Order: sequence, then structure tokens, then C-alpha cells
Amino acid sequence: MLMGSTTASYFWDDASGRAGDTGLPACGKPMQKGLAASPSWPLMTEGYVMYNGKRMPFFVGDRGPGDPSSSGVMLDLDAKTFAELTGGRFNEQTLGVDGVQGEGHIKIQYVITKWGDGKGKKSYPVAFSTGAWAQRDSSPVQPVMVKLPLPTR
Repeated sequence: MLMGSTTASYFWDDASGRAGDTGLPACGKPMQKGLAASPSWPLMTEGYVMYNGKRMPFFVGDRGPGDPSSSGVMLDLDAKTFAELTGGRFNEQTLGVDGVQGEGHIKIQYVITKWGDGKGKKSYPVAFSTGAWAQRDSSPVQPVMVKLPLPTR
């Protein structure tokens, strides 16, 4: 449906407050592998990300990153997915990712395979500050249609 690239960060909100989180993710589901935060896509949007030849599925279950999205960080991956993509290790104590030499942002490619039904922009991501996350988008980006020539005999 939609392909692009952006910078991704990571988070893990277990509602304990240990990692500065503010509670459970906005979708109401518990934090889990594959749950991502978007500053503008509708909740429950599905897709996958690619990094260094690895491909991992995700669904939008939370809002964010907030301020970093104004600097081009448009996707906040869960820490377990981030660790798997980068070869790091999820740290259960700190809720962070170890073994990535302090790398907290990576350039990823994404593919959206299904838009969520709720509010949000069904197009390329935009910063949280635009308020797109609170708007209902009635004109989603349409899949690219490729017409192949008919075979000749």
C-alpha cells in the first residue's frame, strides 16, 4: 500500500514508569513485540520494517515519538523488535537495548499493508505536533497500480 523510509527509535512502555512511560499503549493492548508508535498513522495500522536485510512485522498501538518526530524520527519501534533488527539484546531491567554501542536511532524502510480504522493520517508520516493523529483521514493513499502489457502471441 505505502512504502517509504524514515528514522526509527525504540521504547518499551510497561506502565511501571521505569522507562519514563505514561501508562499502557494508546490502543489498550499490553506492550508487546511488534507494537510500534506513530505520530500520525491510525492505531492498528499494520506493516513491516526492514533494516540491514532483516524484516519485522509491526502494528501501530501507541502515539509517538512526540518531540523527536519534529526532527524526522517518525516511528518508535518496540525495544524487542529494535534489538532483533540491530543485533542487540533487550534488557528486562532497564527496558532498553544493550549491545548496539548506544545506537538509539536507525534508518529503516517501511511498508504499510493495512490501514487502521481510527483517526490518523493514511499517508506518509508527519510530526506529532501537526495533530494528524487526531484527524479522521477520508482519502487514504491508494496502492500503486501497475498495468502490464497483454502478452502477445
